[in-house]
Amino acid sequence: MRLTRRQARETEPVELAALADGSITADRRAQLEGRLAASPELGDRLAEQVRAVALADSAAAAIEAPAGLRARIETQRRAGDIRGGHRRRPVLVGAVASAVAVAALGAVLIAVSSRSSGERFRAVLSATPLAPGAGGDATLTRTSSGWRIELDATRLPRLAGGRFYEAWLRNAAGVLVPIGTFNEPRKVTLWAGVSPRDFTTLTVTREQADGDQASSGEKVLAGPVTRAR
Repeated sequence: MRLTRRQARETEPVELAALADGSITADRRAQLEGRLAASPELGDRLAEQVRAVALADSAAAAIEAPAGLRARIETQRRAGDIRGGHRRRPVLVGAVASAVAVAALGAVLIAVSSRSSGERFRAVLSATPLAPGAGGDATLTRTSSGWRIELDATRLPRLAGGRFYEAWLRNAAGVLVPIGTFNEPRKVTLWAGVSPRDFTTLTVTREQADGDQASSGEKVLAGPVTRAR
């Protein structure tokens, strides 16, 4: 039975997926391949499906389905074989592959997330002549939003009345990136959009709300940023 154009459009995603993973029937394969030959756009969609199947297969190869899931699928497969010979087996095999692929993809995403978040650096901050006796340390933790910086300093007076402290990250070329302002230097949370792998010095300056966004150069704390162990 030939499908109308509307029916063909509605079934294309399912059929492309079936063609990509080899589960399409022979008659539908012939009709779909005919449409593919006449439509570069449809060919691009098929290529996307093939890449998705390859990704799922790669993920599935890296992880085994849980024992309970495998036992349940095996029971269903045997019941299907008894009721209908081997006609139901391809469907069940596909179900196993899909379940494994979903579990594998979840594991891959968790692993990628774990690698991309939680990386930590540390900076031990020393006083400058402008703030003798002061000191502090900072912990820089990578998150999906950027680098969260927990700063704690001692023997620095609270600033107010339009005066404040500002923290910066600096790279080897001397480029400064502001990472936040504060009044009281105890238990401060700052954020950076640049990596401490490249911006390897953390400084704190005294600033005035005077409309000038550049650093005043009045450094009160400074220290190198190193990877935490």
